[in-house]
Amino acid sequence: MKKIINKPEDFVNEMIEGILLAHPDKLKTPGDDPRILVRADAPVSGRVGIVTGGGSGHLPLFKGYVGQGLCSGVAIGNVFSSPSSQQCFEATKAVNGGAGVLYLYGNYGGDVFNFDLAADLAELEDIETRTVVGRDDVASQPKDNRLERRGVAGLIFAYKAAGAAAERGDSLDKVAVVAEDIVDNTATMGIGLSPTILPTTGSLSFDLPDGEMEIGIGIHGEPGIHRGALEPADAITDRLVGALVEDLELAEGDRVAVLVNGMGATPLEELYVMYRRVHQILSGHGVLINKNYIGEYATSLEMAGASISLLKLNDDRLALLEAPASSPFFLEV
Repeated sequence: MKKIINKPEDFVNEMIEGILLAHPDKLKTPGDDPRILVRADAPVSGRVGIVTGGGSGHLPLFKGYVGQGLCSGVAIGNVFSSPSSQQCFEATKAVNGGAGVLYLYGNYGGDVFNFDLAADLAELEDIETRTVVGRDDVASQPKDNRLERRGVAGLIFAYKAAGAAAERGDSLDKVAVVAEDIVDNTATMGIGLSPTILPTTGSLSFDLPDGEMEIGIGIHGEPGIHRGALEPADAITDRLVGALVEDLELAEGDRVAVLVNGMGATPLEELYVMYRRVHQILSGHGVLINKNYIGEYATSLEMAGASISLLKLNDDRLALLEAPASSPFFLEV
């Protein structure tokens, strides 16, 4: 399997080194551990800090959303592996400006376990924390068990809104409420067309025969809800958006933000073909798109495929999305 890497065991650290060298005005490491990144001006006194974290292999997810109006810091794990509890704790200390720290990350067992341990360590240091986990993947659990859903690309909406709330000076409890509100009103579903190649082993993360697609696949290759012959773009988009409209109970007059996200190896042109169909479907339901994001926001190495996320909007949520934000991988002015 072909990959542009050096030693597999050096892949993550060399990637982080490259990011720091490219963006020294926006990011820094607060100590000796390169797996902890914070915004260049952290900690911001009197402001809530926001720490995210998760495995590598999803750039720009996690580490790409550290910056003004977004997250304050990130703890970085190996490819598809959680950061340690100590790394989560060190990131917490590095962004604590005296107003507490929100943990905001995807709903995966290892991440939950280690961030919970970090919260216990923070309590011993008199750092107040709150936790909100992204759980937008509608294919991973039915709606009546939505608290157990995986967190995928829709987490970007929560980063944006919570980051804006923290930037304007909201309290820790208020920032957590903002993040929870966004999570509760976000739904995502994806499609996979090819597996990823794990740098450490050179092996495929899952098997998907040529000419087949998998609807509802997870960002680590977790099984989806339908596998079959590859369908045209409109049919695929109909499947994804139909599930999201039903899950969010969208009706005529509702407003949404749309994210059409590439999984790592899908041309931008194809994402716009999908967005065209998203717009047609939602318009047919009388649903207005107030905001759209099209590109690679949460990837899975070189997986071919895409996901669509919808966030049900009101005036408050839209204002938070439209607030200024800046990171090496995201800019909203």
